Amino acid sequence: MAEKKVSIIDVAKKAGVSTATVSRVVNRLGGYSKETEKKVLKTVKESGFRPNVNAIGLRTNRSHCVGVIVPDITNEFFAKIVRILDIYFIKYNYSVLICDSNEDPELEKRHIQDMFDKNVDGLIYVSGMERIHSALKGSPVPIVFIDRAPKNAEVVVQSDNFQGGYLAGKKLCEAGCRKPLLLRDYRIASTIQQRRSGFMKALEAYEILCEGDYEIGISPDYVSAKGKISELLSRQGCYFDGIFTTNDMMALGAMHALAEAGYRVPEEVKLVGFDNVSLSEFCNPPMTTINQNTEQLAVLAGEALLKLIRNEEIEKKEYVVPVSLKIRNTT
Repeated sequence: MAEKKVSIIDVAKKAGVSTATVSRVVNRLGGYSKETEKKVLKTVKESGFRPNVNAIGLRTNRSHCVGVIVPDITNEFFAKIVRILDIYFIKYNYSVLICDSNEDPELEKRHIQDMFDKNVDGLIYVSGMERIHSALKGSPVPIVFIDRAPKNAEVVVQSDNFQGGYLAGKKLCEAGCRKPLLLRDYRIASTIQQRRSGFMKALEAYEILCEGDYEIGISPDYVSAKGKISELLSRQGCYFDGIFTTNDMMALGAMHALAEAGYRVPEEVKLVGFDNVSLSEFCNPPMTTINQNTEQLAVLAGEALLKLIRNEEIEKKEYVVPVSLKIRNTT
């Protein structure tokens, strides 16, 4: 015999409250005491009650889904953020719809429209655009931008990228570098601009210039970084004594190019990456890098979006999460 499905009426009777109260507690809508909340949630857990999301959506005109758009789901940094967001929203009975834009403006635009068509309640968005995408003008749902801050974005959660760049430059200078190379993402995303500015500020403090061939923009991946460093070494020799890259995959590519050309890290060239993904710890030698707090970034974005969905006031419009220098063997 099939097990009887527990209804909201069953939960209300057992908890000694109205069905409306059960609904408000389950959907975190407020208007009840802590004691009532505790009693209802205990009853829900014990009885195995599962809300009918479709029915709730029809009554409230809400889907209980949030959209997340990232530029590259295979990138460990973004994958961690997506995972933490999924765990966070499950607690509040929200499903997470994930889209990968592949850093493609047209694909981003399509994903945005798809999210709106699916009637998501809100959107967390890592934008590859310098400015707010035209598809977001007059957005029907609240949006929180995470990691990157396109111009005119209202609510942004990001790392202290300027401080990260500064710490990287400072570490290279303190380690004795006088001809450091900046190998950066060629695009003008806010994160890259901020990391570059911080790095330049550190060099300025140590009276070191970074001009001409000492700043190079490339595609932000392993293959491009390895190829560019190999090209520079074969054409000009090792005219630099340190490298700061704006992500760890680029740093790994640079490290392998140096090794293949017979240069030793850190004895001849010191290296600092950015992100502290797992490969930075397990490569040889383990990489000095800037650590970003992915958990805090994701939770702050989730909290902000949830408040906006509920029409609650948020404390501020811009959240900046501290970074730290993870010193390993490349410096």
